[in-house]
Amino acid sequence: MILKNGLVFGEKDFSRRDVYINSAHQIVPEPEGGDEAVIDAEGLYVLPGLLDVHIHGAVGCDFCDGNGESLSQIAAYLHASGVTSFCPTSMTLPEERLSEIFKSISEVKEDGQHSHIAGIHMEGPFLSSAKKGAQKESYLRNPDVAMFRRLNEAAGGRIRLVTIAPELPGADEFITELKDQAAISLGHSTASYDTAARAFQKGACHATHLFNAMPPFLHREPGIIGAAADNENVMVEIICDGIHLHPSVIRSVFRLFGDDRVILISDAMRATGMADGEYELGGQPVIKKGRRAALADGTIAGSATNLYDCMRNAVSFGVPLFSAVKAATRNPAKSIGAQDSIGSLAPGARADIVLADKELNLVRVI
Repeated sequence: MILKNGLVFGEKDFSRRDVYINSAHQIVPEPEGGDEAVIDAEGLYVLPGLLDVHIHGAVGCDFCDGNGESLSQIAAYLHASGVTSFCPTSMTLPEERLSEIFKSISEVKEDGQHSHIAGIHMEGPFLSSAKKGAQKESYLRNPDVAMFRRLNEAAGGRIRLVTIAPELPGADEFITELKDQAAISLGHSTASYDTAARAFQKGACHATHLFNAMPPFLHREPGIIGAAADNENVMVEIICDGIHLHPSVIRSVFRLFGDDRVILISDAMRATGMADGEYELGGQPVIKKGRRAALADGTIAGSATNLYDCMRNAVSFGVPLFSAVKAATRNPAKSIGAQDSIGSLAPGARADIVLADKELNLVRVI
């Protein structure tokens, strides 16, 4: 297959060039030869399929339902929305339940109609009760290396990202022992600047939904946000639904960290793509009203927006188009060590491609 005449997302900008796809559904530097299908992308952007490294659910389903049918429905919705890869994200639950949930990732088809599972994001149970957000407090526990290894075995070695609170007992050992097995992210935490900086020095490399469920960025107490800004090896997630963060903060994050270190996420839960009403997240009731999802006490409980719409929001908030696309494709792929196969249109990558018009309306997913 050949995509012609489109404005193609590249290393540093968009350029008009052809994209070649071989019979193994990979991007290649030149055509295979013979009678190849040609798609005219005149007037369209040609983007890598988006990658969401932090998403719990959509269309009435949640990863923590623990069955392949629910996860497949999420994957189909994401694919149709231009999000061609994702890391299904768990909630804080007992180990036995998480083990069963993690096994379900093997049941999603790789058939071109479902989003590709790039790995698991394990959000909890190693989190602070003071910053638990929508996580269930009774299931929280201190970082546990042996527990992580048991769960990763159940997942077939596919946990790519794990969120912890670095101030908890056992966190230093956890980071030191596991930093080469998964990307370790700081979040749902009360950590001071010094505690977070030490965690990043030991090998943590990611911050979970920056600003949310962590201390604010204050001029004498910069916390996790300041520590992340000071360490050039750290990448940071932001939820760009227009509710979790003010547009000014989103613009400021791109200026502070640069567009190589920002990752757009949805943090979407099962109400995404659904009508207003009552839903569930991590065993707790959640009310969706418009684009806002919250617990009964008003605590924001994930988002009701998919990553493609978050990327469009970022552009509408004043983030340059190239930077917004990078933050939804190349950067998240790099953060989980998958940059050679997803998140770009470089030769050798999966041919997961989004065609969008100049207003970023989704035209086609390949």
